[in-house]
Amino acid sequence: MKKIGLVGGTGPESTLMYYRELNRRIDMRTSGKDMPEICIESVNFREVWRYVENSDMNSLISCLSSKIKNLKNAGCEVISLTAATMHIVFDELQSETSVELISIPKALASEINRRGYKKVGLLGTAFTMNMDFIKKDLVEAGIEVYIPDLSERELIAKRIYEELENGIVNDSTLKEFQSIISRMRDDYGIEAVILGCTELPLLLNSKNSPLPVLDSVEIHLDKLINLALEE
Repeated sequence: MKKIGLVGGTGPESTLMYYRELNRRIDMRTSGKDMPEICIESVNFREVWRYVENSDMNSLISCLSSKIKNLKNAGCEVISLTAATMHIVFDELQSETSVELISIPKALASEINRRGYKKVGLLGTAFTMNMDFIKKDLVEAGIEVYIPDLSERELIAKRIYEELENGIVNDSTLKEFQSIISRMRDDYGIEAVILGCTELPLLLNSKNSPLPVLDSVEIHLDKLINLALEE
């Protein structure tokens, strides 16, 4: 089995989820015979978030690339970021480190096409919804991507940053998100919604969402596990 490397801390809750689920699922997939070797390079969340907010992409690339190189030097063969927002510099990180990272957007595009959806909604941080680093892989795969209205985007970003990043899950926030998804379904005809922030599965799932969810963590984990177990 290949050693897995994760760039974590962006935020801590999603890093915990990746670590727990990789161990649990690989243990199940191997019928209790194996669990993975995992190396985590955890960043200072507040520091990297300031880089994103200030559009200081050079500092962000420098910070994340150093972590990726450390993982490579530690013998990791399957390496990934654990946050969708950090994919804002995905291409630059691959170029800087010469490491083939496992992309969340590409994994999403493949799964959406497999399920046959043509129109999807995208929820995530403000950067994920407003910028194109997630959407471009989906659009190139022939998928129409819709985002919430400005006021809805501001609400979603606030709830992610102030609540979900800190492990706080409120029923009132769930109702707000359900209302936004329903509105997008009625106005845009979306068939499913992408949980494009790795903390969103703490709040939304297939049982409580008005539409089928495309859990970016779930889809990404499947890709990582398949590659780690690949001979």
